[in-house]
Amino acid sequence: MTTPNRYVLEHALVVATLLVGVAGFWKLYVGPNAAPNGFHHLHVVANFAWLLLLLWQLRLVATRQFANHRKAGLCVLVAGPLLFASAALLSVHSAHKGVVSGEGDFLIVQNVMGTLQIGLMIGLAFVLRRRRALHGAFLLSTANSFMGVALFFTLISFVPALQLGGPDTFERLAIVGATGQGICLAIGLLFVIKDWRNGWPVLLAALYFPLNDGIRALLASRDLIDPLTEFVGALDPAATFAGSLLAYLAALGAFVGVPAMQSRTVVRQRA
Repeated sequence: MTTPNRYVLEHALVVATLLVGVAGFWKLYVGPNAAPNGFHHLHVVANFAWLLLLLWQLRLVATRQFANHRKAGLCVLVAGPLLFASAALLSVHSAHKGVVSGEGDFLIVQNVMGTLQIGLMIGLAFVLRRRRALHGAFLLSTANSFMGVALFFTLISFVPALQLGGPDTFERLAIVGATGQGICLAIGLLFVIKDWRNGWPVLLAALYFPLNDGIRALLASRDLIDPLTEFVGALDPAATFAGSLLAYLAALGAFVGVPAMQSRTVVRQRA
């Protein structure tokens, strides 16, 4: 027995994020100045694998294949750390590129904070996995985070009035950022309206964007953007990827293992 109407909004968000993501990466791969590298390939694979995993899990829940859904959930133990590590690696690459070019990295705060926030949302999904609706909302919230980033690159790539360059670049960046944030906030509000008890993580993911803008403004007012960029750009890429992957894998393993161990202990005590 299926419940298609129940998950229309969830399916729509993931599919829309996939499509906007393709548009966002389009010029990077097929544009006139396309020059993707290994960092981009890894990041693209990790992001799209994660979104397809979310879509697969939604389908399993919608068709009430709960046993298969739980098995599919084990894939998150691999995909989650890979996603987190690839985001950390791309943050280092972007910062290093900005330092070497002397142009800086205007996405440094969003890259660093976005990585930490994605990690937080996936981690909370595991912590709260026994509350199924909230668990699913935290996982789904990552799609809204990806939507905001994908919208940014899609708008500056395909909307002529918003393409970067010239003396009004910062004004255009502000318009692009506000547009993307507005769309993500609207998506989050739709989920809250649908289920205010469990939909709020999707809205929370949208609120991270203005939060990161505020953090960037604070750091800029104290002349800390360049030091942050230099620090992140100086990190070793291989060590960053391996360290992030292993640390996050261990953290997720602890979230899964501790409750399971406690349950077994309770069963033994009752026996």
